[in-house]
Amino acid sequence: MLHDGMVDAIRTPDELLEGLPQFPFLSRYREVDGLRLAHLQEGEGPPVIFMHGEPTWSFLWRKIIPSVRDAGFSCIAPDLPGFGRSDKPVDIGWYSYDRHTQLAASLLEDLDLRGATIVVHDWGGPIGLRLAVEHRDRIDRLVILDTGLFTGRQAMADAWIAFRDFVERTEDLPVGFLVKGACKTDPGDEVIAAYDAPYPNAASKAGARAFPLLIPHTPEAPGAAAGQRVLDALREDQRPTLMLWADSDPVLPFSVGERFAHAIGREAPRMIEGASHFLQEDKGPEIGVLIADWLTSQRSV
Repeated sequence: MLHDGMVDAIRTPDELLEGLPQFPFLSRYREVDGLRLAHLQEGEGPPVIFMHGEPTWSFLWRKIIPSVRDAGFSCIAPDLPGFGRSDKPVDIGWYSYDRHTQLAASLLEDLDLRGATIVVHDWGGPIGLRLAVEHRDRIDRLVILDTGLFTGRQAMADAWIAFRDFVERTEDLPVGFLVKGACKTDPGDEVIAAYDAPYPNAASKAGARAFPLLIPHTPEAPGAAAGQRVLDALREDQRPTLMLWADSDPVLPFSVGERFAHAIGREAPRMIEGASHFLQEDKGPEIGVLIADWLTSQRSV
């Protein structure tokens, strides 16, 4: 446990995160507001920022980064506070939409990222799309995978409501089990263990438990006004956007992707067949090639 006078946080021991499958990447670290925050940075060229969501970490992007890196881009994948190799505040009340966005924005500033593409999934969407709206001078393109924005007016699937209720009453959240349940193809025990690995104990899971509880259910709830502001801004936004969506996502079905695309004035998503919510696990290399090809085509526009 770390005590810096401000935040009680758990730092995952390095040995828990050694020898992970298909993950040859080294984390880099920044100190922000008394927390050590981790990110990957692979390759040279224009920056591409990969924002994970709930309850994953930068490990989620391991099958996608190689194609994008090899196409001539710098791939940057942060671990949000509470996830992966980043420090994990133990107070569930510490986590908020505003705080996550502010800490993610510090990455843009600390690395002085410009001309960036932001790739968002799950809770990485509300955070990353808000960054795109609030830091237009740094982000030029959007890639959107199975996510949305929370305005307090959104309908939530029964599968999601059951998930939230489970998280609320489960202190020692079975993180790997949740990831496995939202994959179309079982990724195998080693991969599931890698999603469990960042959490040495139940207290370290406060961030993973907080996210579902942060979703606003009325327009007056915290975060709803910000979500509406981002939605309205994206509707008027002309930046190039690639939307990819799984064909078998129980949490955010393809029809939700079509509605979200329409709400932000974009074309319907490209369907990724044979994939569930964690489409990066089910179809990672295919998605990596699609993103790399799209980014390469954007360079010549």
